Amino acid sequence: MDENKISDSSQSLPVVNNDGYFEIRLESIGGLGANLCGKLLGELGAVYLGLNSASFSSYGSEKRGSPVKAYIRWSEAHREIRVNSPVTEPHILGLFHEAMAGKLPVTAGVTEQTKVVINTDAAPEQMRERLKLHAGELYCVDALKIAMESKSRVNMVMLGAIVRACGFIPMEPVRALVTDTLGKKYPGLLDANLEGLRRGYEDVVMEHFAPDGAFSAVPYKEPQTEWGYANAPIGGVNTRFGSTVSNDLSPSREGYIPLFIQDKCINCGLCDSTCPDMVFQFKPGIYKGREAMVNSGLDYHHCKGCLRCVDVCPTNALVAGLEREHPKREWAVRNKDLIVAHMEFEETGANSWVTSEAYLDEKRVDGGMV
Repeated sequence: MDENKISDSSQSLPVVNNDGYFEIRLESIGGLGANLCGKLLGELGAVYLGLNSASFSSYGSEKRGSPVKAYIRWSEAHREIRVNSPVTEPHILGLFHEAMAGKLPVTAGVTEQTKVVINTDAAPEQMRERLKLHAGELYCVDALKIAMESKSRVNMVMLGAIVRACGFIPMEPVRALVTDTLGKKYPGLLDANLEGLRRGYEDVVMEHFAPDGAFSAVPYKEPQTEWGYANAPIGGVNTRFGSTVSNDLSPSREGYIPLFIQDKCINCGLCDSTCPDMVFQFKPGIYKGREAMVNSGLDYHHCKGCLRCVDVCPTNALVAGLEREHPKREWAVRNKDLIVAHMEFEETGANSWVTSEAYLDEKRVDGGMV
């Protein structure tokens, strides 16, 4: 679809900052595709809109479940992009999961001119309260639901919603971008991705909020590291063993959860051995009249919904379920100055052992306690 590549005719940007850049920042949890979405937006600007473009991402060694940021800058063809620093005051802010609100300063640097696009099933007024957004335009799209219905990915739906929020990009070059990139690599998923893109563009709901004093603007601050070359322990010692125990993986789920039916469980341990995040907990108990280590269920705080356990279970004691179909009960467990939020799924047949206080005091090794 070369006719949609318009790099030989420069696109005019409706708004830029003092440096002449139109800037986008994506805030996400690893596993939702923000890194790829950022790359696609960078390519969209350079190849299909005739702009100068730069894009890069920031994430740790383990992306899934951990914070991911993507930065995109566009400038008109006659202006070079000479910076590669993080985007501090974005024109477009994409939030890939509503659970990030309150946990991370994702709205830092948002101004009255910022358009915030968020993956949520809540209305803009409700989402403003959760984000404590002082002003700007808020675009809400239920990207997770649309992705499940269209069998696409969250990032495709978010790409469509972000393009809609930009306001100056026609859909033809965006469709060409997806066709030329993802269509070549995953031709069998092209129609689904294009459908997710279309619905993200069309189903987004927008509301403008003027500054009313309800909330204050959050200034952008450079991230501070606890350890550096001057004060790091000798030998690079990790001062907190098992540090991933505090990492909430639930926002990285894409609509599905494994449901545990304990009556069917034969305690073979295959789920535990295949689980990449040690969510299954075995405790001493009685099985068939004998003492044994008995599967007591899942810790959903650390479950990212990969469903490997469902695939490997020989007795269908683990089945795939839609996360939204199961009521949720949230509570906080206090331990000193740490508040850890947990989630337990009811009416699933599971006897979920949620780690809470236990993991703050004990080591977790191979899915058990030592």
